[in-house]
Amino acid sequence: MYQIISIQAQHDADMCRIIQQVGAQYGAVGDGFGPADAEVQCMSQHYPAENRSQYLVALVNGRVVGGAGIAPFLDSITVCELKKLFLLPDYQGRGIGKALSLACLAFAREQGYQQCYLDTLSSMQAAIGLYEQLGFVHLDRPWPGTLHGGCDVWMLKNIQS
Repeated sequence: MYQIISIQAQHDADMCRIIQQVGAQYGAVGDGFGPADAEVQCMSQHYPAENRSQYLVALVNGRVVGGAGIAPFLDSITVCELKKLFLLPDYQGRGIGKALSLACLAFAREQGYQQCYLDTLSSMQAAIGLYEQLGFVHLDRPWPGTLHGGCDVWMLKNIQS
């Protein structure tokens, strides 16, 4: 069984390690990839509720096994971004990523966002399958202003009915 909670400072080191470790497995190393973003060092400080953002972690027996977040895309009022969904390999395929994503999308709806953008890598096939299952559609190119030039898959979901 797992628990999903808002990230706290004591989770930062574990989440940093998970993002960098899992990112490296899929070739997401260096500039242009999420694991290289400065926020990875202290995720709890970069997702304040007053900025209409939130980062969640999944715990199994009190141990951080992954996380995902929502934040405004650039400074948009209507578009958010699903950010840094990373899970340790032993916990992938158990529904935890889906639960994290659904919790993030529910938060995004509550905040009044109308669309959710994400970017990822074509090597992350399980994640892409999850995003498709959740209703994200593929885009032909990244949205202007995206920070992750190394990504080669871009997706968007309308989140308000």
